[in-house]
Amino acid sequence: MGERLIVIEHEADAGLGFFAGWLEAAGVEAEVVRPYKGEPVPGRAPAGLLVLGGAAAAWDDEGYGWLPATRDLLARAVDEEVPTLGVCLGAQLMTMACGGTVERGAAGVEIGLGEIEPLPGAAADPLLSALPAPPDGRVRAVQYHYDAMTALPEGAVRLATGTMYANQAYRLGDRAWAVQFHPEATPEIFASWTVGGDLPPERAVELNAQVEAAEEELRRTWRPLAEAFAALLARS
Repeated sequence: MGERLIVIEHEADAGLGFFAGWLEAAGVEAEVVRPYKGEPVPGRAPAGLLVLGGAAAAWDDEGYGWLPATRDLLARAVDEEVPTLGVCLGAQLMTMACGGTVERGAAGVEIGLGEIEPLPGAAADPLLSALPAPPDGRVRAVQYHYDAMTALPEGAVRLATGTMYANQAYRLGDRAWAVQFHPEATPEIFASWTVGGDLPPERAVELNAQVEAAEEELRRTWRPLAEAFAALLARS
């Protein structure tokens, strides 16, 4: 691959996590852009784009002044068929950028270790088809979001659903994906999100323990997705 994967990081506590090692091992060189530190969001991502999560609402342009540029970057990447992955906030920004709707989630916060159910379209999907196939057809992932993708962009292919929120993953075109969950989140990253927040301390301890106990399962489940994304980058 001649150019670097552009990674938009919205806050220090929501970095690449597992993906840092997985992508590096697959030969991907990531250029992390940190607009919360004043670094400008690029106008293009010629080789690939990964937009991470964060506490912002996808529509809070006043509080997070780089969000309009990030949505523009996502829209251009999708239009140019650049390999693109949006994670949680990144997925919501991609949804808005491409004509869908993101709203405060009616079912409340989805947090902790959640079940994701791949839909029939996932079987032939370049990314989701790489996931292991458990007996019950479901996989688990880290979740932490208040907002939800309530209407997907026109032409989006739904790839996964969940118990609390129906739209957990979709593909737009042939080379752009949005996932509401956090395949990149390590137990340490998740624990950093639960400290000092709105959760009762005993609930935070319980959720952190569940995610920590599932670390190896999370690695087995989501490393193939990261490697499949890296393979797309290599072919771009």
